Amino acid sequence: MKQKLIKILKFLAFLALGIVLFWLVYKDQDIDRIKSILTNDVNYFWIWVSLFLGLLSHISRTMRWNLMIEPLGKKPRLLNTFLSVMVGYLMNLVIPRMGEISRCGVLARYEKISFTKLIGTVVTERIIDVIMLLILTFIVVVTQFGEVIKFLNNNPDIKDKLNSIAFSPWAILGILFVIILIYVFRKKLKKTAAFSKVKEIINNFGEGLKSIKDMKHKGAFIFHSVFIWVMYYIMLYVVFFAFDFTSHLSAIAGLTTFVLGSFGMVAPVQGGIGTWHFMVVQSLIVYGIDKSDGLIFAFLAHGSMTFMLILLGLISLLVLPFINRRTN
Repeated sequence: MKQKLIKILKFLAFLALGIVLFWLVYKDQDIDRIKSILTNDVNYFWIWVSLFLGLLSHISRTMRWNLMIEPLGKKPRLLNTFLSVMVGYLMNLVIPRMGEISRCGVLARYEKISFTKLIGTVVTERIIDVIMLLILTFIVVVTQFGEVIKFLNNNPDIKDKLNSIAFSPWAILGILFVIILIYVFRKKLKKTAAFSKVKEIINNFGEGLKSIKDMKHKGAFIFHSVFIWVMYYIMLYVVFFAFDFTSHLSAIAGLTTFVLGSFGMVAPVQGGIGTWHFMVVQSLIVYGIDKSDGLIFAFLAHGSMTFMLILLGLISLLVLPFINRRTN
């Protein structure tokens, strides 16, 4: 009972946080203008293209997961794996990080595979995704550093605030104080649960990378790992063409927006509500897009992605028992 109550409280807390962040982002916007643009000024062809590319990424993720399960001596049906992945996406919209556990539970039930071993494959999958995001982040930092400097020069108020934070004597003293505390109490810190958790994450990282060696189809695994993130990126970039005010932006501007938005998704709120919108809008501002226009872009891009995940997730929940009724 206590655990159920904690889960309910977590769900409500994360949901409330997402709603508050979303409200803070959109509270001062002209709702009538947003409705007018979404009704009359959007080329929805590109939204459908975006959703199709998103579907391709989900299929690719499904195929990659099957490759990772193969060394376990199991070969699940591709349809069951796909439906499990989509249920996982749906659960992530309910409780952050619940999707990984949910999809493993669904596949374990219908394909009779060890739940624990499936969790291990998902850990490896997340490690690869982090590596891909870091690679894309590096590309953005190297190629767009000049744009960021230009943005700061054109917005002296923001530049002054950042400088005051970065070079604040209190901030520097605070960092030094924390470093000294860590050094002095390093032996005690090693015995804490937090240290054990960090150590476990590092160990899982190493074990996850080692497990790739046992794969028979390493080339296919690498292909899908790259393809998934390329589709994620293009899925967002093509939405630029749906609006007149973003259609002129370059591919690298799209990559910057995608990377910053991805970091917004990392926040512990359902589907990145609010945090994703904020990060995307800030990246678009760097490229000269008005904040109000950026908010409309973020609303439609995020809304269409979320709608697809909800629809496919609900369909998957309904279809799974039906297609597996003969084997259960």
